Amino acid sequence: MEAVKQIVSKTVVLSNDDIDTDQIIPARFLTTTTKEGLGRNLFADWRYEKDGRERKEFVLNQPASLGATVLVGGNNFGCGSSREHAPWALLDFGIRAVVSTAIADIFRSNSLKNGLVPVIVDAATHRWLLEHPGADVKIDVPSATIEVNGKSVAFPIDRFSRYCLVNGIDQLGYLLEQNAAITRYEQAHA
Repeated sequence: MEAVKQIVSKTVVLSNDDIDTDQIIPARFLTTTTKEGLGRNLFADWRYEKDGRERKEFVLNQPASLGATVLVGGNNFGCGSSREHAPWALLDFGIRAVVSTAIADIFRSNSLKNGLVPVIVDAATHRWLLEHPGADVKIDVPSATIEVNGKSVAFPIDRFSRYCLVNGIDQLGYLLEQNAAITRYEQAHA
């Protein structure tokens, strides 16, 4: 996992409320156990016609969205089933953070474990972002803030998840970092 300290990007806005994990990555693409390549199927039913052609009107297919790594979603982003493939698909596509007023708990947990930053903001900040697609934002993980329209807005993130993101490790990596202390403890209590 890559360390995530700051994300500086323009935003891409997908304002739909209740975007569920089956919309993020449809179930028919869950036959893989690898993360690579899932990005091409991100929002597949919205991005592509039945014959595979891109829908030009879909926001991720528009030239203005190229290079954006921060997705602003509607309220209740990531609801639905607990598929880890959803944050994998977003990350493989190039999205590094998702911003909303509410992010489903399981999706949020899966995101944090995989290096995708879930940013929950207040209604006024969210409304401004929805109304200004392509806005420049700066997400600072160590301070748990997002800079929007000249203002710094705090977002919730637990200390352990923040540590893992900033250091580019997952839960197993954290445990492996503690190996010397674990060994000392085991030897002292053998």
